[in-house]
This record gives sequence, structure tokens and C-alpha cells, in this order.
Amino acid sequence: MSFVSSVFRNTLVGLLAALFALSAYASDQADFFSAIQFNHVSSLPVMLARGVDPNAKEPLRGETALILAVHENANDVFDWLLSLKGVDINAQAKNGNTAIMLAAYLENSHAVTALLERGAEVNKTGWTALHYAAMSGNDVIISALLEHAAYIDAQTPNGDTALMLALKGNKTSAVKLLLDQGADPTIQNNQQQTALDMAKKLEFRGMIELIQQGVDQFDQRQHSP
Repeated sequence: MSFVSSVFRNTLVGLLAALFALSAYASDQADFFSAIQFNHVSSLPVMLARGVDPNAKEPLRGETALILAVHENANDVFDWLLSLKGVDINAQAKNGNTAIMLAAYLENSHAVTALLERGAEVNKTGWTALHYAAMSGNDVIISALLEHAAYIDAQTPNGDTALMLALKGNKTSAVKLLLDQGADPTIQNNQQQTALDMAKKLEFRGMIELIQQGVDQFDQRQHSP
């Protein structure tokens, strides 16, 4: 065999080996995501030992294993993933959602609490976990986020605040909680609407009175010595 032929043969063998390894890795990664969807935590350590990346993103929504576990309400898998050293708790899916944002939206207080204890970021540009909690109207999660320094008047890309989102969903208890915690009812969104404007437009009579009281209380706090 000539030297050139030998080099070509060795190169080809190397390429085939690399392709086989890549194919095996892709298969393991797919199995990893499948196990997460079905909350099969017992099979995950073996896959991790074979080199699966817990921070890799599944192709459909770009969710990491941790986000996917929240999405599928796979709490056993979620707890195991959260215990791993190096897992990215603040990774974002294609739509910008993080694990704590999705947990807030799905009202998974277990996941929210665990992520907060691990130091998950609660404030970011655009949509936040507090926005999602307000939409869901979950007072427990709203309170937990505020206790961990969530910015109460953060605005979505459309300019809506958590107060506005709770109002739109007619979540009376959440609106009252946000007002009591100091939410600013005078902020305008990108359509120059305040929370009171929205309440009047939506004809939520009880909400109109609640927001008006909030405006009065906010004004008093602003002008108190």
C-alpha cells in the first residue's frame, strides 16, 4: 500500500469513527430529552456518564433539560437536574423563556421556590417571571418573586406592567397584592394607557374601583413627607 493510500485510509477511518461518535451522541441526547418528558429520572445518570450535555437545547423550542422538565411538569427530573453542578438555571429558550419564567406561568410553585433558592435571575429586559405570575394570578408566586427583588414595575415590550397583566386577566387578588406592594398604577404602556384606562375600557367595574383606590393611595405615598 502506498503512503498516500495509507494516509487516505487512516483519514477515512478517522472520519467514520467521528461520524459514528457524533451519531451516538445525538441519539443519547435525544433519549435524554425523551426521558425528561416522561419523568424517568432513573435513566438520566447513565446518559450523563456517557457524555450527554445537560445544558444542550432540544431542537423544537430550544429548551434546555431544566426548562423542558418544567414544561412537562416533571418535578422528579427537575429536582435531579437542579442538583447538578454546572447546570445553567438562567438559560433561555428560543422565545426567551427561562425556567423560572415558565414555572411562574405554569404556577409551579415548587420549581419557582427551588430556582429562587439557587439564585435564579428574576429581572431581565422584556418579559419577566413576575409578568407571567401576574397573568396566572398566583399570589404565592408573585409574593415569592417580590421577596427576591423582582422589579414590580418592569414593563413588557408592549409596555405593560405586572399590574396591567393581572388586570387584563381579571385577577382581582393579584391586582390588590401588587397595589399593596407598591405597584405604580399611573404608568402608561406603549398605547398611552394606564391600568385605570384599561379597567374602564374592559368594563371591570369592581376592578375600576380597586385601581382608583390604588391610584389615590399611590398619590398619597408620593406626596407624604
